[in-house]
Amino acid sequence: MPPLHNFETLVPRARDVADFLLVGTCSQAAPQPDILSDVRMNTHRAQWPRRISLGVLTLALCACASVTAPTMMPLGFELPAAWSGSVGQPDVGNASNAALVSWWLRFNDPLLSRLITQALEANTSVRGAQAALQQARALRDVAGAGLWPSVGGSASAGRNRSGDNSTNHFQVGLDTSWELDVFGANRAAVQAADASAQASAATLAGVKVSLAAEVALDYISLRSTQERLAIAQANLSSQQETLQLTQWRLQAGLVTSLEAQQARASVEQTAAQMPALQTTVIQTIHALSVLTGQPPAALASTLTVVAPVPQVSGNWALAFPADTLRLRQDVRAAEFQVLTAAARVTQADAARLPNFKLGGSLGLNALTLGALSDGASLAAAVLASLSLPVWDAGASQAQLRAQQAAMAQAHTLYQATVLTALTEVEDALVALQGDRVRLLRLQNAFEAADIAATLARQRYGSGLVDFQTVLETQRTRLSSQDSVAVARAGVSADQVRLVKALGGGLPPGDTIPTLTNPDSSRTPAP
Repeated sequence: MPPLHNFETLVPRARDVADFLLVGTCSQAAPQPDILSDVRMNTHRAQWPRRISLGVLTLALCACASVTAPTMMPLGFELPAAWSGSVGQPDVGNASNAALVSWWLRFNDPLLSRLITQALEANTSVRGAQAALQQARALRDVAGAGLWPSVGGSASAGRNRSGDNSTNHFQVGLDTSWELDVFGANRAAVQAADASAQASAATLAGVKVSLAAEVALDYISLRSTQERLAIAQANLSSQQETLQLTQWRLQAGLVTSLEAQQARASVEQTAAQMPALQTTVIQTIHALSVLTGQPPAALASTLTVVAPVPQVSGNWALAFPADTLRLRQDVRAAEFQVLTAAARVTQADAARLPNFKLGGSLGLNALTLGALSDGASLAAAVLASLSLPVWDAGASQAQLRAQQAAMAQAHTLYQATVLTALTEVEDALVALQGDRVRLLRLQNAFEAADIAATLARQRYGSGLVDFQTVLETQRTRLSSQDSVAVARAGVSADQVRLVKALGGGLPPGDTIPTLTNPDSSRTPAP
C-alpha cells in the first residue's frame, strides 16, 4: 500500500524561473555605462558609483539564479495491508467510507442520536472551531488579494490667497500598484494560507468526531451505571428478604444472632454502593447536558428514565481496512500543516530574489469643482521599480533555514500522527476482541452464580445449608451480575473508540478536506 501522501513535489523550484528571466545576464560581462546615457554625468569620477552598483546587481542576480527550494522527504513507512488485531479478512464490501458517517445510528437508540445531533450543533468547542475556520478562510482571501493590483482613490480641495487675489484648486485621482509575482512569493503565501484553511477545516471535523464519540461514551456510561444501580437495588431486595427470613428463624431459635448480624451486614454493604452509583448517574447527566450546549440539569428529566445500554450487533466495526486511516481528521490536518510549511519555505526562498513593482496614477486638476468634468487638466504617471536585497547580515538566509526547520518539524509531527492513529486502531481492536471474550465468560459465570444463589436460599429455608453459604452465593451473584453490566458497556465503548480511531463520526453533509492544489483561478499570469 502506498504512503498516505508523497511530499516530493510539494515545493516548487525557483531556479527555472530565475534562469529564464536572467538568461545571458550572468554569462556576460557587466553592462557598460553607455546604457545609462540618460543619466550620464560630465565627470569620469561620477561613473564609478554606477559601475559598482551594476556589478553588485549582476552578482546578486547570479546568486539568486542558483537558489533551489528544498523538497520534502517521503513518509518513511507504509500503512499495513490489514490490522494485526483483526480476525480473518475484512469485509470490504460492508466497510465503505460512507459507513463511518453517522455511525451512531447503528446503535438503534433514538435518544443517543438526538443527543449527538444537538451536541454537533450547539457545543462550544464546535462553535470555536467554526470561528477558527472562518478566520483561516478570511486570511486566505487576504493573501489571495495580494496577487491582484490595488487601486485607491483620492480627492483634495484647496484655496490659496495672495493679497486680494484668491484661487481654488481641486484634484481627483486614482493610484494603482501591482507587485509582479515573478518568483512566486505571493503565490506561495496563498498556497500556505489555503493549506492552513484546509487544516482548520480538518481540525473542525476532528472536533466533531471527538465530540460525537464523547457524547456516545458518556451516554453508554450513564446507561451502564443505571443498570448497575438497578442490579444493586434488586440484590438489596433479595438480601432484605434473606434478612427477614433469618430474623424469623432467630425468633424460632433455629439460628443464633451471628447469622442475623451477618445478614444485616450484607444488606448494609449492598446499600452503601447505591449512593455512589446515584452520584455517578447525576454527574454523567450533567456532562451530557453541557456537551449539548445546555445547563447541567437541562436533561435530568429526560435521562433519568432508565434504558438499556446501546449495542451494535455483528462485526461491523472490525471490517474496515487499514486504508481507512486516510479519513482521520488529525492525519489530514497534519498533511495540510506540511503543505503550509512547504509553501512558507518557497515564500522565504523567493523573498531573497528581486522584487518587481508597477505603479501608476491618473488625476484631474481644475480651478473649480465643476471644471473637473469638463476642461480639467489630465495628469498621468507610470512607474516601474526593482528592489533587490543586497546585504541584510544573513537575515533572509536565516529566515529560510527557520522555515526549513519548521517544515521538518511538520513532517515529523505528521509521521507521529500516523503512528498514533495506527496505535489507537490496533489498541481499540485488541480491547474490543478481549472484552467480547470477557463478556461471554462473565455471562456464563453469572448464570451459574444465579442458580447457586437460588439453590442456597431454598436449602437454607429448609435448614439443609448454613447461612454462610447463602451469603457467599449472594455476594458472588451480585459481583457477577455487576461485572456483566460493566463488560457489556465496555464492548459498546470499544466500538465507539474504534470508530473514532478510524476517523468516523461526521454527520451527513460534512466533508473531510482532500489534498488538492489551492484554487488558482484568482492567480493572474506573471
